[in-house]
Amino acid sequence: MRFADVIGQEEVKAMLRRSVGEGRVSHAQLFTGDSGRGTLPLALAYVQYINCTDRHDGDSCGRCPSCIKMAELVHPDVHFVFPTNTSRSGSQKPMSDAFLPQWREAVLTTGGYFDEQMWYGRIGLDNQQGLIAKREADEIIRKLSFKAFEAEYKAVVIWLPEKMGVEASNGLLKILEEPWDKTLFLLVSVAPQMLLPTILSRVQEVGVPPVGADDMERWLAGTYGMETQKAAALARLAGGDMVELRKIAERPEGEASGEDFDNFASLMRFSYNDRHLELLGWAENMASLGREAQKRFFRYAVSLLRESYMLSAGMGNISYLWGREREFCEKFAPFVGNGNIEQLAEENRTALLHISQNGNAKIVFTHYALSVSKLIGRRQ
Repeated sequence: MRFADVIGQEEVKAMLRRSVGEGRVSHAQLFTGDSGRGTLPLALAYVQYINCTDRHDGDSCGRCPSCIKMAELVHPDVHFVFPTNTSRSGSQKPMSDAFLPQWREAVLTTGGYFDEQMWYGRIGLDNQQGLIAKREADEIIRKLSFKAFEAEYKAVVIWLPEKMGVEASNGLLKILEEPWDKTLFLLVSVAPQMLLPTILSRVQEVGVPPVGADDMERWLAGTYGMETQKAAALARLAGGDMVELRKIAERPEGEASGEDFDNFASLMRFSYNDRHLELLGWAENMASLGREAQKRFFRYAVSLLRESYMLSAGMGNISYLWGREREFCEKFAPFVGNGNIEQLAEENRTALLHISQNGNAKIVFTHYALSVSKLIGRRQ
């Protein structure tokens, strides 16, 4: 993957190029940000750029032997670690290497723009939590102890390192404390706050911001031939997240988001009608869902709250909702305003964080539902 394949993020790309040009390549770097911002594509393009034998015009050549192997994710000096889990392996958790075919397919078919839920779907982990086992740290040590086959840098890309348990984290920490020469560790995280402080203190963070609206609009025009006004509306809805943008763009007009919409609509109806017993039932139902479905709901809820607020503020002409979503939000908009939109968004962010940190789902959703109920109607 070349930098040219990464959508937007020109400032981050420039910083990464400078680090190579000035010989300041940190042995351990942490790319942080939502998956849809391009954290994984940036990490992959960076590895390819470092080991390219014919860099020019601020990018890897894409033609040398190293680039060709990186393009297919088969470079012998670049290794990948990512969360897995399956009941079919008995007591021993599977290693990342067992899922390399699915990993390569996921990266190559999406350009690296896929999230945790999409990955679990590829490996049959719907509504389950993946993890990175302690044995992965031992395997990293074994692989890196060998001499490089052909590249200047041996590299390990660890996707979602927050999925490591304490033992795996401590194993990784030992490697970070005493790295081999010309060895590169690239951690790609959506929740860096869940990493051990000792790991955070030993990595250089590369913060990746949301993708710019102009870049998203150009991508929509080039990929779908989309006209400017519609592309601008979808880019705003996606909030700088390419994974979300693709989902929105490929969703047929008139079709809402199924279960997420039904759950959002029920919550808000129970809230503005003060039906507290139903709210408790709603919370129990949500607590029974898988973690990934729960996290998806909170992201979806924030987007509909934002759209409802824009309708309330008289900016419906630049809102891009359709079907059931549009019909519901037009009726719901009077309950959202300056007096509660920030608090409502914060309740979603907090609940999402607690679910991501494996908090008790029943407690999280009960508190969330009752808090939202209190806020609905406080629009002034």
